[in-house]
Amino acid sequence: MTPAFSLARTVFGRLTLTLEDGTVHEGVTPVRAFPLSAPDDYIALVSFAGRELVAIEQLSELPSAMRMLIIEELAPREFMPRIASIDKVSTFATPSIWQVSTDRGPCELVLKAEEDIRRLDRTRLLISDSHGLHFLIEDYTALDQRSKRVLERFL
Repeated sequence: MTPAFSLARTVFGRLTLTLEDGTVHEGVTPVRAFPLSAPDDYIALVSFAGRELVAIEQLSELPSAMRMLIIEELAPREFMPRIASIDKVSTFATPSIWQVSTDRGPCELVLKAEEDIRRLDRTRLLISDSHGLHFLIEDYTALDQRSKRVLERFL
């Protein structure tokens, strides 16, 4: 069965969705509905604004090239270190290099733009680095004072 959409990657590495009517959405993100219990079932392709554009019932129904694009896009989302502190920032302008302590050890990330820090709710933040890796801050109010001051400059 041929899907009613196509997927491609731009030269900048973003996933682009083209719907059957010719509408193009750049920067779409695959999201698993049940990442632990049914990782290959019910995957949504959502727009940059967070709206569901396409629902895929089973990943196995897609052509292999499309399936691989989705799997490649999901991989960084599933590796999500939690930031415990922000130890050093190269500059308060973007792009900037951040040295952070995570639950998986020390790490260096490059923040390309302030938009790469997203609020998930009142206290949780998601930070995307230049390589597409996502870092989670569970509760930024629980961070040390220095880390909070750094975040306030970018939020």
